[in-house]
Amino acid sequence: MDEWLRSSLELLTSEGFLAGVRAGLYLLAGLLLARLVSRSLSRALAARMDAQQTMLLRRITFYAILILALVSALRELGFDMTVLLGAAGILTVAIGFASQTSASNLISGLFLIGERPFAVGDVIKVGDATGEVLSIDPLSVKLRTFDNLMVRVPNESLVKSQITNLTRFPIRRLDMQIGVAYRSDLNEVRDILMAVAESNPLCLEEPKPLFIFLEYGDSALKIQFSVWANREKFLDLRNTMHQQVKEALDAAGVEIPFPQRGLSASPGVILPVRVVDTPAAGEGDDAADTAGTDTARD
Repeated sequence: MDEWLRSSLELLTSEGFLAGVRAGLYLLAGLLLARLVSRSLSRALAARMDAQQTMLLRRITFYAILILALVSALRELGFDMTVLLGAAGILTVAIGFASQTSASNLISGLFLIGERPFAVGDVIKVGDATGEVLSIDPLSVKLRTFDNLMVRVPNESLVKSQITNLTRFPIRRLDMQIGVAYRSDLNEVRDILMAVAESNPLCLEEPKPLFIFLEYGDSALKIQFSVWANREKFLDLRNTMHQQVKEALDAAGVEIPFPQRGLSASPGVILPVRVVDTPAAGEGDDAADTAGTDTARD
């Protein structure tokens, strides 16, 4: 028993054991300090920086303090930091050659952070993906689509692609493409559309609605009618405005024509016409055989 106590006491008082205890304390203190400092710093700068910059600064601060604590712990354990730094440099070069895509994404992420085309919480469109920005990480950006799917977009793809930020500015414009019959009075159509915009509470008075004649179409006069709305009310305006325009044009007797084609023939040309009666649902097989009538007109 005395021998066991003496061995235990020698182990607890040995330099190696004490070095291990100090290394563990360094790691524990570094972890606690990193969390405390990063959270305090993010709260202090939350009012002066956006969510993207705050999150990035918090992560950099956390890992910087943690690395310093790890280096101190390794020194207490007797590791030669010169050898470790040399090995780390060789390993870094090897990893760099093996992970060129990751390095490209990392550098592209730095460009995105510096340029700031969007921030956390914005709604952006990249290619076929449209969604809210959840996070901007060193290698990729996470999006949540409107059908609640998570989309990961590599930073390199973002730098090379066209990005549309749908929530960058406080107001948005709704462009409606409308076609009316050729016999319609454009002044009357303009007054009808302006009245609809004025009666819709979601339409802004400034900027004013726009009435633009586009072209003489194949079957209709093509018009663009544009109205403005607050960003938060854009979808509501889009849903209500089209319905109100259709109802107002119908009430005024303004036709919205469908595509039409005209057929003409030279004098003396005979055009055969065959009229086929479609059998009603539920009739027998005999009713399906319908005789056609061929007529010719000079």
